[in-house]
Amino acid sequence: MKRELISKEQGVEAVEFISKHTELQSETTHVVKTLDSFNVEAIEDINCLSIVNLQKINDIRGINDFFKSINSKLPEGGIFIGCVETNLQRQTRILKKYPFIIARIYFLFDFVFKRVFPKLCFTRKIYFFVTAGRNRVLPKAEALGKLVFCGFKIKEVQEIKNLTYFVCEKTNNLIPDKHPSFGFLFKMQRVGKNNKPITVYKIRTMHPYAEYLQEYIYEQNKLKDGGKFKDDFRITSWGKFFRRFWIDELPMAVNFLKGEIKLVGVRPLSAQYLSLYSDELKQKRVLAKPGLIPPFYADLPITLEEIMQSELKYLDSYAKHPFKTDCSYFLKAFKNIVFKNVRTN
Repeated sequence: MKRELISKEQGVEAVEFISKHTELQSETTHVVKTLDSFNVEAIEDINCLSIVNLQKINDIRGINDFFKSINSKLPEGGIFIGCVETNLQRQTRILKKYPFIIARIYFLFDFVFKRVFPKLCFTRKIYFFVTAGRNRVLPKAEALGKLVFCGFKIKEVQEIKNLTYFVCEKTNNLIPDKHPSFGFLFKMQRVGKNNKPITVYKIRTMHPYAEYLQEYIYEQNKLKDGGKFKDDFRITSWGKFFRRFWIDELPMAVNFLKGEIKLVGVRPLSAQYLSLYSDELKQKRVLAKPGLIPPFYADLPITLEEIMQSELKYLDSYAKHPFKTDCSYFLKAFKNIVFKNVRTN
């Protein structure tokens, strides 16, 4: 019966995908099509190992509350399967439906009303009054990031008939941050001197909630040359431009004025990224302040191993001759940036 329902609603390909991750005929698998947490809460806890929701999360008004309701019904290791129409899939659908010029105009107004309006305090009520929160524009990174934020680990993602299906597992690791940032100015937790957490300020270059996907992105795509994540869909189109010209890092002047970072020094990293480093480098890193201009721009390493060696060389030199080392690295970095046009993406 469940297979027939999914096949009717979503198609045979969706049935096959979902069947790989849960036993549809089992009484412990609950298949629903709902946008209301009330219907989730009605499921008996004692008899629930998997929940499949056939309703696009774009139509759910309080997505985080809905995900947390799902989380509360599942045991640790329980499976939640759902789907979302991403902003790129939505663009594809609109461009296929209407003539090119009309489609472009329609998509622009659709994006502004159903993506921008819900994010602004003075237009949010208008959006929800008109739409009741349905058919919202959601980037893939935000949809998956919300799942991690609400205590799930992403296991698999697959596009089926212009929808993105996700399979996630309950981990009980809800993010303690009660007010995730989605504004233009973005705050990030980084590891500072003596392992002291510092809040680094940057202009947003990623979709909201994308910061919670760092572990998932690394597991899926590893690192590319220069130590950045490969195929990082979390970065917005304008974010790539901001990063290329360091516009996003201008607010870090606040951290510089507060004395949390210095001009030259190792890049301030998240605890997740820092976990990829060797124990020796982690121990030496916390002895010095991070900096605005990292050794990367002087040595131009490619692989993660080369980046670690570059930082070790800098930190060893800085421990012996702080001023001389920073001056030397600043001049090398200046030469590479200005005359060799070195950039990071």
